[in-house]
Amino acid sequence: YRPILYFSAHEANQSVGVSICLQMTSLHGIERRLELVRLVSHNTHKRLKKLPLTTLSQAMQEGGSQLGDESLIGKMMDVCGEAESRLAAELMQHEFQIEKDILDPLNQLAEIEIPNILKQRKQLARLVLDYDSAKTRWYQATKSNNQAMAAKADSLKDEMDEAVNKVEICKDQLSADLYNFASKEGDYAHCYVSLLEAQADYHRKSLATLEAAIPTIRIQQDSWMEKPAFGTALDEHLKRSNREIALPMEACVMMLLETGMKEEGLFRIAAGASKLKKLKAALDCSTSQLEEFYSDPHAVAGALKSYLRELPEPLMTFGLYDEWTQASNVSDPDKRLQALWMTCDHLPKTHKANLRYLVKFLAKLAQDSDVNKMTPSNIAIVLGPNLLWPKMEGSLAEMAAATSLHVVAIIDPIIQHADWFFPEEVDFNVSGMFALPTHPATPDLDHGTERKRPGSLVGQDGDMASLSVSCTVSLSVSLSFSLSLSLPSLSPFFSLSPSPLSLPFSLSLSPPLSPPPLSLPPSLSPSPPL
Repeated sequence: YRPILYFSAHEANQSVGVSICLQMTSLHGIERRLELVRLVSHNTHKRLKKLPLTTLSQAMQEGGSQLGDESLIGKMMDVCGEAESRLAAELMQHEFQIEKDILDPLNQLAEIEIPNILKQRKQLARLVLDYDSAKTRWYQATKSNNQAMAAKADSLKDEMDEAVNKVEICKDQLSADLYNFASKEGDYAHCYVSLLEAQADYHRKSLATLEAAIPTIRIQQDSWMEKPAFGTALDEHLKRSNREIALPMEACVMMLLETGMKEEGLFRIAAGASKLKKLKAALDCSTSQLEEFYSDPHAVAGALKSYLRELPEPLMTFGLYDEWTQASNVSDPDKRLQALWMTCDHLPKTHKANLRYLVKFLAKLAQDSDVNKMTPSNIAIVLGPNLLWPKMEGSLAEMAAATSLHVVAIIDPIIQHADWFFPEEVDFNVSGMFALPTHPATPDLDHGTERKRPGSLVGQDGDMASLSVSCTVSLSVSLSFSLSLSLPSLSPFFSLSPSPLSLPFSLSLSPPLSPPPLSLPPSLSPSPPL
């Protein structure tokens, strides 16, 4: 039994060995595949790291995380970093596809198949030379009278036949390779079609990535409130800030009401460049901490002028420029005012509201013209070109020279008759962001005993006149009233005021002119007398 047991044990050992070998063979296959996966993954990661888009994406995301969500730039960098990361992934996949489907086949053609064909051709040429040499030797042997050479002719014949056989084999191989190339040329040519298709697919995917990121980044941009006001369209600024009056305009007006109404040459005297630049930057940041600028009204006035001038479209609009000009050219004063009012009524709602706010302030400023020397005409000269200009090419100096006369003729009467053009009262602190003036710019009480009511503004060129009767009775209390009249024959406007000669009152007559047409809407007619 020992031989049988020995044989059985030996056979079992062989079976186990075969099983182990099979298992090891299978594991070796898995190991080879694992190594390939490792190499591919490593190459992918390595290639991805080498892409400039990946470096850019990492830099943007790191910068965005450092700045945080409190910064708009931080939010933008984070969104852009994610988009650049997706673009880098698309580019890597595109490069892999190009390499696999296009570069590898073309490289196979250029590095292997074509060199093999060229090698076969050179070999054929060499074999042909060998055949010619063998043929020459055999021919010489057959023609020779030498006995030894004649005996050698048979071996030379065999050598020549072998050379012919090699030439035929090489020729057949070369022909097969050439036919094979000719048959596959269409496939190789299709690689270039695949190249363009792959590039088109890559760019489509990249475009889809960008189009998905753009709305997100625009939402971030639009939701950010701290945007410059200078150089921004009025409607855009008002919509973004949810305001009725532009921030620079309201801020400057409130500061001037506080400290600038008595300042001589306001809007005419230039401010310091550094102070003006700082104020504009502060207003661009939408800050209400402007206390340091109250002491420099010329800088405040300069900032207001600069804001009006830097609007992409003037406050009185490009579209109505010709209509404003035509209205100012009307010869009849009454019709001219009515034409200006009609043009003003055509302004967009936002532009009209801001123009009303500004004109009301300028009219208030002109009430102190005996102190600040800024009459309606002077205000129109220095501020008018910042309110209206034509939409044409040219330098600012050329545009100002071409339009200054027209603009003054438009702005001057609007400021003079601000209460007629805009009869509504204006709350200058419309947003409530700014402190109200601690003292009025034009006090109603004079020396604490007399209360005066200002008369209507009278046009310096006689465009419009008004009548104001003011009477003051001094007893234990002070009483004042104002009356507007018109005479049928001369239609003048009178002004009664306390006389310096201690008379009860004095009468002053301004140039005769008829009042505005009665066809105007009642809401825009002059306020009824008290």
